[in-house]
Amino acid sequence: MPEIDLAACEALDAADPLARFRDRFALPEGVIYLDGNSLGALPRATAARVASVVEAEWGRDLIGSWTAHHWIDLPRRVGDKIARLVGAGPGEVRVADSTSVNLFKLMAAALRLRPGRRVILSEPGNFPTDLYIAQGLVDLLGQGHELRLAGPDELAGAIGDDVALVSLTHVNYRSGRIHDMAAVTSLAQAAGALTLWDLAHSAGALPVDLNGCGADFAVGCGYKYLNGGPGAPAFLFAAARHHDTLAPPLSGWMGHAAPFAFDGHYRPADGLDRMLVGTPPVISLAALEVGVDLMLEADMAELRAKSMALGTLFADLVSARCGAHGFRLASPADPERRGSQVCFAHGQGYAIVQALIRRGVIGDFRAPDILRFGFAPLYVGHADVWRAVEHLRAVMEGREWDRPEFHRRAAVT
Repeated sequence: MPEIDLAACEALDAADPLARFRDRFALPEGVIYLDGNSLGALPRATAARVASVVEAEWGRDLIGSWTAHHWIDLPRRVGDKIARLVGAGPGEVRVADSTSVNLFKLMAAALRLRPGRRVILSEPGNFPTDLYIAQGLVDLLGQGHELRLAGPDELAGAIGDDVALVSLTHVNYRSGRIHDMAAVTSLAQAAGALTLWDLAHSAGALPVDLNGCGADFAVGCGYKYLNGGPGAPAFLFAAARHHDTLAPPLSGWMGHAAPFAFDGHYRPADGLDRMLVGTPPVISLAALEVGVDLMLEADMAELRAKSMALGTLFADLVSARCGAHGFRLASPADPERRGSQVCFAHGQGYAIVQALIRRGVIGDFRAPDILRFGFAPLYVGHADVWRAVEHLRAVMEGREWDRPEFHRRAAVT
């Protein structure tokens, strides 16, 4: 790569059309935050919005806020906003529950739509909760279903006439590798199967076109690139063509056709509202809406271009400045084939990440040996990347990672 220094990175930041967003986030002084792929940074507007919900809407207006402040509409309103980020139409996305619960709901509904088939197809490297939910559902049903796994390059040959559902994460959490959503969806549907995409590392990070790809179902979380806060509600998508035939496995009162009629018998609501279950989490939904609104202000093409540029810069600088220290690139080298993260493998990965965190460079570790660095383009700049690699070089050259305290495993890595 051409020689690049801090001044060159600062010049790139000065010309960055997304640089104006950085001050919209409450980032701690002296911290280089490269973990927005795990927990997004705090938008400055979130605290005031949450305070208003707590103090005025809840504290002053009490239960009347379900109507006066439209609390009851939050799953639909925020869902329609997220739909604009993932290529869905109005009414095709709802915010509710967690990613895991939404996976369960949509997996179960999909299997009911393919009663003659017994296989959920996924890949060994999928995020564990996606596999756990599938395993649990298979055990719960007790009807001879199975979870079958095939590597990314083996999927095409594994989609047979016994496959009911192909369930994949669009951007792999450990490597950042992107599946070709359109191609996989087309293969699955040609074989009579349905598709379920996990967008946890996609929504708000790169362009997604669910309807353009013909996707059937999708889920995603609100606390990564959507900056909704820890434990923010998740979202689910179902293409409109499926709405009238979806049979929700969790028939909660918010999914009833008339929840406030208090009918003793369940009747599914029209459209995707039938996939709602319980009372909306108003405070966390309000926080999520701030993050989604902020994301909608940005241009997705600019976001993706900057994301790829930051990732390439990081990978090249690590190779050039830390190449003698045993790092192996664990993400695709082609930026078009990876999400908004770059991962390296190293036998001392956990300790190296802890040493970086002590220096104020926050990434994370994924077992067994992956150092993972995320590049959220709204608040990460080129100079951040340059400084982060300089810290990494110092950690390695000074063997800072070898201190005993950096080898003690915390509960959360």
